[in-house]
Amino acid sequence: MKSPIKALTLTVSALAAIGLLASCSNGANPGDGESADGKVELSVVSLIPGTEQAAFDAFNEQVKQFEKANPDIKIKPVEYEWKADTFPALLAGGTLPIVYTIPFTDGQTLIENGQIADITEEVKALPFYDKFNQNVLSAGTDDKGHIFAVPREAYGNGLQYNRDLFKQAGLDPDKPPTTWEEVRAAAKTISEKTGAAGYMQMTQGATGGWQTTVATYAHGGRMEEIKGDKVTATLDTDATKKSLQFLKDLRWEDNSMGSNFLYDWGTINKAFASGQIGMFTGGSDLYTALIRENQMDPAHYGITTLPLEGKDGAVLGGGTLSVVNGKASEAQKKAAVKWINFYYLQKYLDKDAAITDAKTLAAANQAVGTPALPIFDKATLDESREWIKDYINVPQDQVAPFTSKIFDQPLVIEPTKSTQDIYGILSPVVQAVLTDKNADIDALLKQANADAQAVLDRG
Repeated sequence: MKSPIKALTLTVSALAAIGLLASCSNGANPGDGESADGKVELSVVSLIPGTEQAAFDAFNEQVKQFEKANPDIKIKPVEYEWKADTFPALLAGGTLPIVYTIPFTDGQTLIENGQIADITEEVKALPFYDKFNQNVLSAGTDDKGHIFAVPREAYGNGLQYNRDLFKQAGLDPDKPPTTWEEVRAAAKTISEKTGAAGYMQMTQGATGGWQTTVATYAHGGRMEEIKGDKVTATLDTDATKKSLQFLKDLRWEDNSMGSNFLYDWGTINKAFASGQIGMFTGGSDLYTALIRENQMDPAHYGITTLPLEGKDGAVLGGGTLSVVNGKASEAQKKAAVKWINFYYLQKYLDKDAAITDAKTLAAANQAVGTPALPIFDKATLDESREWIKDYINVPQDQVAPFTSKIFDQPLVIEPTKSTQDIYGILSPVVQAVLTDKNADIDALLKQANADAQAVLDRG
């Protein structure tokens, strides 16, 4: 999956604004959820419109298998793609199916608005509940521990690095940097020895603020503090200042960031894949986009965990949640969790399902074995990887610096209030630091924090 930042321009405040309207609408018109023959009718998202027919055929075959195993449930597939510009209308208009998917960043807002169902009882009844990666499960859990969403897939931000540039610079690609000081030193060496930008960060649109938040989290800071109904912007902390000073030092003291300082998610991937950038921070799910869409040589790809500092240092994570429409009947809720288990989770838990999924992906030249953040515990991950070892086509030794340590790093989701607004406010700050040698980081962050607080106060 591509990192959600590429499409995620929907602000949390926009979701909140339609909350009342959506909660008053008739959801997916579930009624009692029963068909004329007494079966539970369950509308579920299928695939993105325009997907190849072979994929739809495979999906329909899975529907048949599910209905055979659950003869009291009738599945009604609905083509669906989450888009920032269309999702609010679907939500407000009550046209979403009973089971649909959302980005991690939408989870808490929909929970607060009462627009998705509490499925705590159904999820905790699953025989493998205790195997969930609790850090990931928390994205769909409220502050009382009630579960409203099940993670479908997840990613944690990591340090992407080009192994070929490391070799050209005389660095060991099997021993990537483990501290920010080492990142800086490696970036300088790469720039001096190869002429490529040793390090770069996204700067355009909301992506600059997104990755500044990633760096702030890694340094132990956060972008907002929530106490009851009060949300306080905390953009101007020492952690954010330290993150920006790091960029300023690389840019103006070391000259290790090249000459192009305008990158978004897509363009930085392209530059990295073509050997123009040695290192940058990004989601652990980038492998497919880099290899398939940008033709990066798989042998050149490397990823490691981010250096964390202080007792609150953490990894910013994201992903996709499976949710149940808030208007679902009790029967539909139970049926929905059965479907989520069958369609989204069994490939991680059942050997036959895992092999079928991996075999299908490999046959379609899709990546198998990417370093995405596991939604279950390490033992479950290791077992599932053993099942599909014959189909794994991602070089596991090259992603081991990430996969071997990510379970030891705390995961924190993105800011839940006015997420994209905050990111958008921070991006010009990053650009200023990289284009103006005399940029005053303290002053820039003070103004950014005031702007963010104004947005948060508007709700």
